[in-house]
Amino acid sequence: MTKQTIPDFELPGTSGKTFRLADYRGKPLVLYFYPKDNTPGCTSEGRDFSQLYPQFQAVGCEVFGISRDSVKSHEGFKAKHDLAFDLLSDAEEKACQLFDVIKLKNMYGKQVRGIERSTFVIDGKSRLIQAWRGVKVPGHAQAVLDFVQSL
Repeated sequence: MTKQTIPDFELPGTSGKTFRLADYRGKPLVLYFYPKDNTPGCTSEGRDFSQLYPQFQAVGCEVFGISRDSVKSHEGFKAKHDLAFDLLSDAEEKACQLFDVIKLKNMYGKQVRGIERSTFVIDGKSRLIQAWRGVKVPGHAQAVLDFVQSL
């Protein structure tokens, strides 16, 4: 995979924080995109990353979940499931477009635009070094951790 440099971007997040990619230079970063707060797959994925979060931090890696939900929705989702990391709101689809995760999906026989569950690892120089698209939740967070630990 080519090491594509990701341009700096900014998103509002939980805990009153504003995420800026440039603030994470010098350490690896996991950004996982998920369709919607409080849905079964997204809840499982968030919990999986949350359980492994101390191991991500042990190798100097930060984790963020991103969806189009509002910060308010994210705050409720994070609190309800006791997620250990911050969630970012991409209501305007800035990061979604940057990472090309908006896809047409079939939902109850209708075509709808939505986020394709995807995860990206960015190195300390803002370069994309690994991507998973069309993610299946079981075992995924562990696979991402294994990759980050191998760096």
